[in-house]
Amino acid sequence: MVFSSIVFLFTFLPVVLILYFLVPKAAKNVILLIASLIFYAWGEPVYVFLMLLSILLNYFCGLEIAEKAEEGSGARGVFLFTVLVNLGLLGFFKYAGFLVGSLNAVLPFDIPAPELNLPVGISFYTFQILSYIIDVYRKKVAVQKNLISFGLYVTMFPQLIAGPIVRYEDIETQLAERKVTLDKFGSGAAVFIQGLAKKVLLANLIGGLFSQVSAMPLGNISVLTAWLGCLAYTFQIYFDFSGYSDMAIGLGRMFGFRFPKNFDYPYISRSITEFWRRWHISLGTWFREYVYIPLGGNRVSRLKHIRNILAVWLLTGLWHGASWNFVVWGLYYGAILLVEKFLLGQWIERLPAVIQHLYSLFLIMTGWVFFFSPSLSSASGYLGAMFGSGGRPAVDSESLFLLLSNLLPMLILAVCATPVVKRLFGKAFEKKAWLQIAFQCCIYGLLLFLCIARLVTETYNPFLYFRF
Repeated sequence: MVFSSIVFLFTFLPVVLILYFLVPKAAKNVILLIASLIFYAWGEPVYVFLMLLSILLNYFCGLEIAEKAEEGSGARGVFLFTVLVNLGLLGFFKYAGFLVGSLNAVLPFDIPAPELNLPVGISFYTFQILSYIIDVYRKKVAVQKNLISFGLYVTMFPQLIAGPIVRYEDIETQLAERKVTLDKFGSGAAVFIQGLAKKVLLANLIGGLFSQVSAMPLGNISVLTAWLGCLAYTFQIYFDFSGYSDMAIGLGRMFGFRFPKNFDYPYISRSITEFWRRWHISLGTWFREYVYIPLGGNRVSRLKHIRNILAVWLLTGLWHGASWNFVVWGLYYGAILLVEKFLLGQWIERLPAVIQHLYSLFLIMTGWVFFFSPSLSSASGYLGAMFGSGGRPAVDSESLFLLLSNLLPMLILAVCATPVVKRLFGKAFEKKAWLQIAFQCCIYGLLLFLCIARLVTETYNPFLYFRF
């Protein structure tokens, strides 16, 4: 089940909201936990047992770590066991096939590769569990003794499938005490509709162009067609993923939770360093807190600092997918960040703003080719098409047709990827609060209507981050 579905919007969510606000305070977490397990089991009926096993294992291991820490010995052993089990489960389901395939490529015989469906959201909820276990071991947070509250932290349906990655310390107090006001519920609903519109009206719209281009034989497309396909994906991945994050944040607010922001207009960045401060913020925060800083961060020698950055970006690539193109994608960004940090950063800052933006977008779009390609060879072929390999034409009639038929949607997407729209509406009504509220109600009502109309009439409704 996804948020941008008729079943979720008109059955699951209304039922959960009604039950949540009808039951007494003591039962609210129970309702959310049951709803979250049903939400997960809707698409993964078998793997819900894996989810329950993870909850029980980490709940009791957390208690054991806290108890051993109080006694003064034994906590480290339980901690390492718990971390290894969690990473082992993630590695088995997500990376076993990749590892076996890589070995088969160099060995003189074949090892049978396990054929397993990837449990949806396993990368996200595993990282949330690890943040809890690590922080309990560090004594940064108190161990959670309430099994229902811990289970809710792991399974909370608004951000279970695709984040944002919520560290336990961010919502520790909210699990026990939170309040939903009319203003908070209304603002949450507005953020949810905003995310739904991003997903349904923008990402799905431009995703059709990317699907069309990616289905073409690479040998037959022009340079312009290849760049249009890459630009379409650049827009689609942003509005798809940031839209889902907005929906998750909005839903959380409707139930009284505050989740961290996950995107901050990343395509307005003037460097790749700035881009990664604005894109998938919760993942970057997780790696900084639990990998980069424990390795020493930047308070080490230059050589070790370089090692720390490359280690983080190697893991970032692997986190996104079990294939060599994701490894290259992660190291590609690691290398660019090293160049900006140690060689060209000050020089880039002196360039005109428009050149900085073009520099960043060029590298970002090039990076997305590794991300959307199914393999390194296909990524190499697509990059070749973008840069004119094989004597292909720069422009042809097909590319001109695609450009002209998608020019207006792309201009709209470009504007929506910046804070311009938000600022304009804020300034237009900043001195007339009642008029602003009325106007916003009309706008969000219209957006919801358009989203529902498109969901009813269109069948194209992918969610790109489900694969992670």
